Amino acid sequence: MNQDAGWLRAARWAVTLSWASLVWMTIEGAAGLVAGITAASIALIGWALSSAVEGLASVIVIWRFTGARTVSQTAERRAQKAVAVSFWLLAPYVAVEAVHKLITREHPQPSLLGIVLTAASLVLMPVLGVAKQRLGRRLGSGATAGEGTQNLLCAYLAGAVLIGLALNTWAGWWWADPLIALAVAGVAVKEGIESWRGDGCDCATVAGLNHPSAQEAGCDCQPGCTDTCCQPDTAAR
Repeated sequence: MNQDAGWLRAARWAVTLSWASLVWMTIEGAAGLVAGITAASIALIGWALSSAVEGLASVIVIWRFTGARTVSQTAERRAQKAVAVSFWLLAPYVAVEAVHKLITREHPQPSLLGIVLTAASLVLMPVLGVAKQRLGRRLGSGATAGEGTQNLLCAYLAGAVLIGLALNTWAGWWWADPLIALAVAGVAVKEGIESWRGDGCDCATVAGLNHPSAQEAGCDCQPGCTDTCCQPDTAAR
């Protein structure tokens, strides 16, 4: 991969966005956790904990593009797998608590703070997520694209949690909260699997790839591909 001046600028921009995300996730996670515990809302607690997972993904991307690791494909693959693991940290707790609340029929309380927080994330996270996914394509970085996917996932989940909070507050549908929490856990597992595998491109036939399995199967790196197996093998040039 050719790390020209434009590529290096994109790498610095990825780090800047990751720092911005980390600051926001710290605020969002702390406030969301307080709101979730106060309201006994497992969906809101799960969403707040997902902020910690997203913050971890931001730290991973910052690590990835610091110092000599900036131009290291080995660091890229490690970062991509670490982002995948961060998805999986959330799912077990949220799923168990959601099932428990469905069985015990524990009703969450209305949460105005939760509604405000999720509405704010619904606006902010898509902007960060799309920007990071574009940078991931520019950099050939599955870790950066994965962090962007987490931001988009945060927005989707914020919308779902917002709906659940609204239904509980104004319609009394207490069961919407744990059901949405289960959806949060399921999506986190799915995204983690895709990030671990390095999914992001369709394969056909092309030469000069740096991953043996990709060379055997053939891989055509389509626009938007972030799989490290699809990066050009500079040594073969």
